[in-house]
Amino acid sequence: MKIAMVGSGYVGLVSGACFADFGHDVVCIDKDQSKIDRLHEGVMPIFEPGLAELVGKNVETGRLSFTTDLAEGIKDAQAIFIAVGTPSRRGDGHADLSFVYAVAEEVGASLANDAVIVTKSTVPVGTGDEVERILEASGTPHTFAVVSNPEFLREGAAIGDFKRPDRIVIGAETEFGREVMSEVYRPLFLNESPIMFTSRRSAELIKYAANAFLATKITFINEMADLCEKVGANVQDVSRGIGSDNRIGPKFLNAGPGYGGSCFPKDTLALLKTAEDYESPVRLVEAVVKTNDSRKRAMGRKVIDALGGPDAARGKKVALLGLTFKPNTDDMRDSPAIAVAQTLHDAGVSIEAFDPEGMEIAAPLMPEVTMMNDPYDAIKGADAVAIVTEWDAFRALDLKRVKELANAPVMIDLRNIYKPEDVRAAGFEYSSIGRS
Repeated sequence: MKIAMVGSGYVGLVSGACFADFGHDVVCIDKDQSKIDRLHEGVMPIFEPGLAELVGKNVETGRLSFTTDLAEGIKDAQAIFIAVGTPSRRGDGHADLSFVYAVAEEVGASLANDAVIVTKSTVPVGTGDEVERILEASGTPHTFAVVSNPEFLREGAAIGDFKRPDRIVIGAETEFGREVMSEVYRPLFLNESPIMFTSRRSAELIKYAANAFLATKITFINEMADLCEKVGANVQDVSRGIGSDNRIGPKFLNAGPGYGGSCFPKDTLALLKTAEDYESPVRLVEAVVKTNDSRKRAMGRKVIDALGGPDAARGKKVALLGLTFKPNTDDMRDSPAIAVAQTLHDAGVSIEAFDPEGMEIAAPLMPEVTMMNDPYDAIKGADAVAIVTEWDAFRALDLKRVKELANAPVMIDLRNIYKPEDVRAAGFEYSSIGRS
């Protein structure tokens, strides 16, 4: 089957490469000529473990190609996926659907055969209806169906998530749509991956509801961590205790500085706006968004407290280890490190930082931060070391060397990657999240 993937960003490129690896003939389409040129050269626009190798293998076999020409790219394609960005719209938080609708208009004007148009982008309820209206208004003589097929990919583990999914959600209103999508995912049928056929609107809402629920789990355990610090409990024990309950589950119960990334912040906001438009408020999600936003700056204040408070902190230096919102990605979108650094800067603290993959993207977002070549360069002369992202590179720091290089043996572990007794035994003042 020929598949066209319109949008070669994170979702489009990973999905396109995986579909090609299943044996489909895939064309990834993007208007950014420089991105397409780099892909032809084997240079990935994002960091994702295993992606460069997967893309290279399928380009070599001829199953994966790239173009800026949408009309040529969708020619003979039986499934045309829309995988463009839907960022939060400035001013009101609604998802900006202008890119999705622009693709729909261009597809309508260029469609040369019967096809299923699939929204892979995360879109609010009712977007598929509008895409369908746009295609109908184009006057295309060809049969088409509009389907919702939300993605559930974790950055840093996207290829495995795509090939071994918990579930595949397909929102289709016609038998034509269901038949084509069944053929698209036939390789996963053979692996007995659970495939759910729903209405299109249900599929659109499933994506937002899932992300809002996961954001709620993160925010809940973070608030439990704050309570643990007050009452003398250990949040890791609490997390294991509740996560062992099959009704709750252990995932997304690691306390930290708050959620970030490309999905949870914008999707929770978009869900709030949809609920507002339909006069059906989701007040729990409102509280989650507010609590998560305030938590990030609170983590900056936690570092300031470890320096002795606002007065003592002014003029001191902090080493920030980790800038991306999570490890194994270069994604800086809504990363807690941005708010932590801004809070420190506002308090007169100087900051030197290291991240294995994110510094090039982080630099223009964090002009107050000096980027260093490795963690020990950042630590040299620091009055405190703050671990913000749990990269493996930070899990086994040479504590003796850290103590020798730092101006003061102070560590703030915002990801709980160290055992308090080990760090304190090495002579450090150590604070973490939710552990007394």
